[in-house]
Amino acid sequence: MLKKIRVALAILFWLGITLLFLDFTGALHGWLGWMAKVQFLPAVLAVNVAVIIGLVLLTLVFGRVYCSVICPLGVFQDGVAHLNVARKRKKKNRKPYSFSPEMKWLRYGVWALFVIALIVGVQALVALLAPYSAWGRIVQNLFQPVYIWINNLFASMAERANSYAFYDKEVWLRSLPTFIVAIVTLVVVVILAWKNGRTYCNTICPVGTTLSFFSRFAMFRPVIDADKCKNCKVCEHNCKAACINIAEHKIDYSRCVDCFNCLEDCKFGALKYRFAWGKQIAGQAGNDEKTQAGNDERHARPNNTRHARPDRASADTGRRAFIAGAAMAVGAATLKAQEKKVDGGFATLLDKEVPERDIPLTPPGSKSVMDFYRRCTACQLCVAECPNNVLRPSTDLKHFMQPEMSYERGYCRPECTRCSEVCPAGAIRKITKEEKTQYHVGTARVNPTLCVVEKGVECGNCARHCPAGAIMLVKDEETGYRRPVVNEEKCIGCGACENLCPARPISAITVNGRHSHLD
Repeated sequence: MLKKIRVALAILFWLGITLLFLDFTGALHGWLGWMAKVQFLPAVLAVNVAVIIGLVLLTLVFGRVYCSVICPLGVFQDGVAHLNVARKRKKKNRKPYSFSPEMKWLRYGVWALFVIALIVGVQALVALLAPYSAWGRIVQNLFQPVYIWINNLFASMAERANSYAFYDKEVWLRSLPTFIVAIVTLVVVVILAWKNGRTYCNTICPVGTTLSFFSRFAMFRPVIDADKCKNCKVCEHNCKAACINIAEHKIDYSRCVDCFNCLEDCKFGALKYRFAWGKQIAGQAGNDEKTQAGNDERHARPNNTRHARPDRASADTGRRAFIAGAAMAVGAATLKAQEKKVDGGFATLLDKEVPERDIPLTPPGSKSVMDFYRRCTACQLCVAECPNNVLRPSTDLKHFMQPEMSYERGYCRPECTRCSEVCPAGAIRKITKEEKTQYHVGTARVNPTLCVVEKGVECGNCARHCPAGAIMLVKDEETGYRRPVVNEEKCIGCGACENLCPARPISAITVNGRHSHLD
């Protein structure tokens, strides 16, 4: 019963968080946005004390249920491991897993590196290791394009039926380096989960290691009754966390994720999930001499259920080849989506290029560039939700994979506050449409040599579309043409001028970021 409840809740959380990253309309955030806010790292960076205390208390009472229920990457690993267990159970003498000692040097080494990176502000490393951020990048880069293509198919069908139930959405590659990181992360996690279950969670994941400090003292834990145990090792061979040591009748609670599989696997009722606060872990094998003597006798008996472990080199490579091939297919399809636009079907329009910016552009709602990048988990939720194609992952090593604004495909419309509504880490504070006009994220500057006025063409596109009225056209006495002039006091850095400028590949008017957005 406990396992069924756990599986149901895990599926609910996994689907909810995945749909948050897939949905580009923002319709689901009002219902499911809280699932992103209860993730551990976003709660820490947002200084959400209530969530942090709640997760710690949850772990102190029930163990590491966060890892098997709330964490989307952990639930995904469970699904991969379940497929492998089901496959191996069909083959005789094939045992999926076995107990392995804790790799303390690797586990706590990665955790220490993570904490140091978090303190000194190396957010790229933090984002690379954090499980929620890793899953967000996988969904946004690999799964959302497929989701949008399916949506576009329905939109095409609906258009033919004179229906507007769906609308077409552009698919484009926002950042090739982040896309590659997402593919590599997915492949590594799948291979580790397929071969060894929860290896990623118990050796690499810093959130799992943090919660393991508390799970050692959980009030309720799976406990082995040495008197009932027959040493069949079924629970040990099916433990994805490799934390059950039947030889000594011990469970490593720092690695146990409370999946409750062992409770159902044991046919002798030797495993129970019960109140065990204050109990000595070493006492699971029996506390009196009689129990210990019985254990010794059982160890001396020949164990007919033991079988030689198969050579791992004979693992099924076909499935891994399929996964790799599918990832490559998604990548190729995404790259193919970057097609050239044509003007009137004849002249090819040059794609706009990203101009050099001295200071990066961060979304309205972030107090400053420094505050934004200090809090951002690079989960890509704001990137996935941005309806104007303004946000994309940065390729700069200092802020690698964290979002930045750029205006080659759209501009930050004054009425849109979507990114501030979905950010779970507090990097983008929730603001209203009226408050958005108070944020000056950048300042537009004109490059006269690129302006089409130099070619004798009257334009004024930037002035007509500036929502802040920060651009005026001033007549040039020599040429008689009107040139754009920016009032930096009024400019809010929305990028409408840069996006709508006809000059290509670099716009004649570009926006440079500002360190502080509320000055």
